Amino acid sequence: MDIKDAIELIWNNRKYRTNDPKTAISHLNEEVAESLKALMKDDIDKAKHELQDAMSCLFIAMKVLDVDPVEAVNSQIEQMKKKNSKIMILKNDKVEIYVDGELKGGWSIWSKEDIKEAEKLAKEFGCEFIGEEEDNE
Repeated sequence: MDIKDAIELIWNNRKYRTNDPKTAISHLNEEVAESLKALMKDDIDKAKHELQDAMSCLFIAMKVLDVDPVEAVNSQIEQMKKKNSKIMILKNDKVEIYVDGELKGGWSIWSKEDIKEAEKLAKEFGCEFIGEEEDNE
């Protein structure tokens, strides 16, 4: 079945009528929360059922917000393919942060402790850290 046809069928057979995006998203949120609650109680079957209800709510919300499902899927795939290259480079007495080759910011380094903090930040934000070899004294 075509995704657009499926959304139309769900739209035409929905339990609640709304054109308000907040209401549609609220219904989606409730179904996702119910699925999570069922999982926390180890009730897999109920979690699956609630997740299916959430999918219907997602489709309704997409229709209310006029989101094209094919464009949305393609956009998500493209986003997932893009791997942000995040690099933190230690240069003499400063650190610079590059995202996809573009300088985004930096700060001065005054001590070895600052370098350790920069390395910790790089790890926390998923950046590759390129710097001088330090003696771990």
